[in-house]
Amino acid sequence: MTDATLIPLGSSPRNQWLVSATEVDLRRAPLAERPLTIAAAPQRVTLDLARTAIIIVDMQNDFCHPQGWLGHIGVDVTPARTPIPHLAKLLPHLRAQNVPVLWLNWGNRPDRLNLPPKLLHVYKPSGTGTGLGDPLPGSGAHVLEDGSWSAAVVDELAPEPGDIHVAKFRMSGFWDTELDSILRNLGVTTLLFAGVNVDQCVLGTLLDASCLGYDCILLEDCSATTSPSYCFDATIYNVKQCFGFVAQSSAFLDGMAG
Repeated sequence: MTDATLIPLGSSPRNQWLVSATEVDLRRAPLAERPLTIAAAPQRVTLDLARTAIIIVDMQNDFCHPQGWLGHIGVDVTPARTPIPHLAKLLPHLRAQNVPVLWLNWGNRPDRLNLPPKLLHVYKPSGTGTGLGDPLPGSGAHVLEDGSWSAAVVDELAPEPGDIHVAKFRMSGFWDTELDSILRNLGVTTLLFAGVNVDQCVLGTLLDASCLGYDCILLEDCSATTSPSYCFDATIYNVKQCFGFVAQSSAFLDGMAG
């Protein structure tokens, strides 16, 4: 006889047991399919919005704001800002479909104990200048420090209360973070990728997602890089060739409106 007082136990409604003092029900509640067919490359794709999430990588002040770190060291951040209007248009529609929105931002510990010398060397090869965790001249904001203005999402893409935040400190957001655990608790199998730099942190995270068995779709117009244009082109080619699919945000907007 089933105990009528079974209580849900789990951090996500998509991954819960039902428990009581005498009984445990391991069955997960089934998710009603919400299929969506979109134009993509190399082939048209049908996905299930009920098992889809979007991961937005590094759309934060230090990479995308003119007064952030890259702007300070002389990088033109104009290309890094091109995803902003596309994401601003797409995200409300995804949220309305209960698609989880994950902000994957670079966020170092203040003491930098999560950063090996090799990673510090990438951004401070001579040991001088302004590298990870160093204060920016003028504002004093610490470069890519978790909880700081530097690591915050740009104002134009202000996150909503229900969004999920994950701090990373490698090119891939899966290394030494809780990202994979969160996605599995959400019952997600398909990941949409957006952000900067598409040839570095976006691609690094997408590659690991592909190797872990997730279905990966790169949103081309919601991604960008401050690297030379051939880096963007090579990323698009390799994602289509080896690691997943490439689509435009308009394909999702059209599909969800239909």
